[in-house]
Amino acid sequence: MILPIVAYGDPVLKKQGTDITKDYPNFDTLLSNMFETMYNACGVGLAAPQIGLPIRVFLVDTAPFSEDDDLSQEEQETLRGFKRVFINARILKEEGDAWAFSEGCLSIPDIREDVFRKPKITVEYLDENFNKHTEVFEGLIARVIQHEYDHIEGILFTDKLSSLKKRLIKGKLTNISKGNISVDYKMRFPNQKKKR
Repeated sequence: MILPIVAYGDPVLKKQGTDITKDYPNFDTLLSNMFETMYNACGVGLAAPQIGLPIRVFLVDTAPFSEDDDLSQEEQETLRGFKRVFINARILKEEGDAWAFSEGCLSIPDIREDVFRKPKITVEYLDENFNKHTEVFEGLIARVIQHEYDHIEGILFTDKLSSLKKRLIKGKLTNISKGNISVDYKMRFPNQKKKR
């Protein structure tokens, strides 16, 4: 089932997510719905807060990035095959020199800005079977994980922008929260005026 994606301005996007256990109700259905919602919106990642749930769950599928001809064959193959569920994730370490990449977000449609992130991360997480992993990720995969991880920490990519950039996009953000935007996927807008 395709779920509505929560738009910028909803308080759930600013909450730090809580850990979950194996007995979380209807978890398989939740994951299935999250993947379906993400694919419907042409996303490469989706975090539970983006569908209104303040829990530490996000998923990533970097296959769309594999179409980039600027990447090497090896990078394209790695991105094409990376599909993962992260439960109760913790980033243990971030390494390297921060690099800029133009990021967007399904909760903040039509806004893309350069965000600086470190290129290598070590993450501890549970997979969809609640098996524990500690892994190192690099490059675009690391970046997508960092973006989604921020969601379960109550952080949006716009929070990482300079105060000048924030002022420049303030009007657009207000319009998004009010639903004054055209998107081709289901969304829930926190400040939309009710139609009579």
